[in-house]
Amino acid sequence: MSKYIGPDCRLCRREGMKLFLKGDRCYTEKCAFARRPYPPGQHGQERKKLSEYGMQLREKQKVKRIYGVLETQFRRYFEMAEKMKGIAGENLLSLLERRLDNVVYRLGFASSRGEARVLVSHAHFKVNGRTVNIPSYLVKVGDVIEVDERSKSKTRFVEIKEKYAKKPSPKWLEKDAENLIGKVIALPTREDIDMPIREHLIVELYSK
Repeated sequence: MSKYIGPDCRLCRREGMKLFLKGDRCYTEKCAFARRPYPPGQHGQERKKLSEYGMQLREKQKVKRIYGVLETQFRRYFEMAEKMKGIAGENLLSLLERRLDNVVYRLGFASSRGEARVLVSHAHFKVNGRTVNIPSYLVKVGDVIEVDERSKSKTRFVEIKEKYAKKPSPKWLEKDAENLIGKVIALPTREDIDMPIREHLIVELYSK
């Protein structure tokens, strides 16, 4: 399976906003976007007016990069969203939010979605008592997500518990920060998405 292996900060600069891909670094003066808030490359500082298609493409790329999803899988999510009841764009965001790696991040059990993806892949999490090492696993209402008991004493999870686990989580999740346990109590809605996303542009792009 292919994956992006380039510098994460370059993606933020390309999309013209912080995507918070590097955890703590994004909040410091070391953040590349804070120092160079323009697209990378020789002509990055030139002002370019985007066409309608350009705006749609950039919005799709931005959302893919926020959630760490590549094109084939992203299109699959869109096809699923179209078949669901409701608005396709909102359904798409809801599906992306329900990915296990995103849920781990939203619960505060990782500093970024990228770290969450690695931790899930290394089998540090259980869902309903069973180890799940698939970052794209879609959680459902009632699912209980917890750090494996054997992992809780590891240095990284001790740090996570101290630095991130006590941060507020979205209302569709509840958690026991002390024991690193979370539960899905509702499906995520559009109001739960805290990034500036114009999902209608993605729908328009794929509908052509």
